[in-house]
Amino acid sequence: MSANSQILSTSRLRRYRGLDLVWAVVTVMKGGSMKKLTGIVICFIIAVVAWLLGMKFPVVGGPVFGILIGMVTAKLVDVSSFREGIVLTAKKLLQFSIILLGFEMNLMSVLRVGSKSLLVMIFTLGTAFGVAYIASKALKIDKNSAILVGAGTSICGGSAIAAAAPIIRAKDEEVAKSISVIFLFNIAAVFIFPALGKIMHLSDVGFGMWAGTAVNDTSSVVATGSAWSQMVGNDVALKFATIVKLTRTLMIIPVSFILAAITGREMKAKAESQSGECEVTKVKISKIFPWFVIGFLLAACICTFFMPGAKAYGYLGRSGKFIIVMAMSAIGLNTDVIELVKKGKKPIVLGLCCWIAVASVSILVQYFMKML
Repeated sequence: MSANSQILSTSRLRRYRGLDLVWAVVTVMKGGSMKKLTGIVICFIIAVVAWLLGMKFPVVGGPVFGILIGMVTAKLVDVSSFREGIVLTAKKLLQFSIILLGFEMNLMSVLRVGSKSLLVMIFTLGTAFGVAYIASKALKIDKNSAILVGAGTSICGGSAIAAAAPIIRAKDEEVAKSISVIFLFNIAAVFIFPALGKIMHLSDVGFGMWAGTAVNDTSSVVATGSAWSQMVGNDVALKFATIVKLTRTLMIIPVSFILAAITGREMKAKAESQSGECEVTKVKISKIFPWFVIGFLLAACICTFFMPGAKAYGYLGRSGKFIIVMAMSAIGLNTDVIELVKKGKKPIVLGLCCWIAVASVSILVQYFMKML
């Protein structure tokens, strides 16, 4: 009899109770092609617990509990065999959750908020790259790491880093280091921003704009907005932050082309000592464009023009929020803060400088524009 058959035998199943039964099923699924599904199931189990805790303690919120439980689980249980499913949850399912959030949006609000955030985004974008350049010179950090951290801080975290890395010919270790730094401050933002927002007496719209323009990654923007929304009892900040962040994500395209132009010019200068020709950096729009934005806008169009106010839209929106908790659980499973600290302090200091600068500039621009 095979190992899977032994686990599923009646005599063995009688020994399992509660979570033991769940882990028995997970053990069965571990083999073969079921590993990806197993990783998703693990994230789902953690998300259920985090969702219930978030309802019990709304000040903290489900996304934060998902991150914490995921980090603890990763330390206690070896989930490396299910990494593929966990990564799928953190990336693809997160994008799907944002599409579902579109069913709670009004298209007119999307256009209005996106246009209001444009000036704030321009200032934060310039600030991030400027501070990254100056800090990298002071800390003696390589240029590629500075560009990647600047892109991740000002645009959309890991997605921006992934888009910029091949353009500037970044090394794998530079990419890994930059993503680790961005994720560290993503987690910090989920905890710190709601508390700071309360201290500064920000309105729901003001906090949504701040989170949407100052928090690095899409997942953390949504998690931060969710934590605030659960704390105040409405979804205004979450919706605002999501719309602003999705608008901000589009900055990947112009920044990528600018980096490609700069890299091409540098390569042309270096090529003279080799073959005399320059390999032109090619950027495929299909690979850098955040296609889930299209899904979000389509969902918003449906909500706006087709049976507006239908109850089904509310159910779809809540489903999206639960999937967000799943994605946060996956991110927690993938985050090793201790290992990050061991890799060096300079990249963390660089990320901290960019993070503080962007958060401060976002608040200042909103203040002078009387948006708070």
